[in-house]
Formats: sequence, C-alpha cells, structure tokens
Amino acid sequence: MRTSLLTTLMVIACAAAPASAAARAPSEPKAVVQGFLDTVRTGRDPDAVARYFAPQVLAHQITSEGETTVVRTPKDYAAHVREFLATYGQFSFEVADMIAQGDRVFVWWRQHGHHVGTVGGEHPTGAPLASIAAAIYQVSGGRITEYWILEDRKGLDLQLQQLAEQAPGPTHP
Repeated sequence: MRTSLLTTLMVIACAAAPASAAARAPSEPKAVVQGFLDTVRTGRDPDAVARYFAPQVLAHQITSEGETTVVRTPKDYAAHVREFLATYGQFSFEVADMIAQGDRVFVWWRQHGHHVGTVGGEHPTGAPLASIAAAIYQVSGGRITEYWILEDRKGLDLQLQQLAEQAPGPTHP
C-alpha cells in the first residue's frame, strides 16, 4: 500500500510540474544572465542571444570620460561577439562573481584570449591578452532589457603597449 501511495504522489507531482526546466527559457534574472553568459558571451553560440535579449537593449558603456548608451538588438549583439572572436580568437571567459537582487544581476569576469585581430590600432601579435570587466544586467519578462558595463581599458592598453615595445623594430639593409 505504501508503495502505491508513494507512486501515486510521484505521478501527480510529475504531472503538475513542467515537462523540463531545460525545455523552457529561464525567467529568473540570475538564470537568464547565467544562460546568456554561458551560451552567448563566451562565444559558443552568438546567435542564441535572441533567447536572452529583448528586441532592443540599452547598453550603457561607462568610462572615466563619460557614459555612452547604444541600443543593441540581438543581431547587433551577435555581431559584437563575433568581433571578440575575430580580435581575441577562441577566448576563455570566467565569471568571478555574480550577485542577483530583484531584477538586476551584477557580474564581473575575466576574459583570456590572444591578439589575433587589430586592437587599439595595434596589429596582431598572437600574444596572450586578458581583460577584466563588470556589468549590471536588468532583466524583465525573462529577457535582458538594459545593462551597464565597465571595462578595464587601461589594463588592455598597457598590455598592448608592452607588446608594441617588445616588437622587433624595422630592419635596415
């Protein structure tokens, strides 16, 4: 009798639950951002961005010089990730921390790649390059609708400067 009651309860619970959490897009802000980072921002599948982005996303790029806001569509963002791949090759992307509160998710990460495309006017050297960035993503209705991003541009500039200084000078016959 116990077994049949337990079996009946399990059947009822399974029938009431969604078929699969993986079959539907995440809707909790932290899960949306995590899925976006793991799938899109890593460069694994840039075209999957439409699952995570609203049709238009406000991207606030914050620097010491000021704030620039651009409107990104999923198509624009997929192209943006492809630019990373063209510049840094197949890069690694490591989330160092993620904190969610309400509809906002703070993330900071490290990205390691190689200098395979022109960066800051410097021609490719193939040398390793690393960058650090942080962003706050706002999620509404299961989609990223806005984000604020800060990047360590000075650190990247210093790496590029060091590479330029190490580059062999022109040879004279």
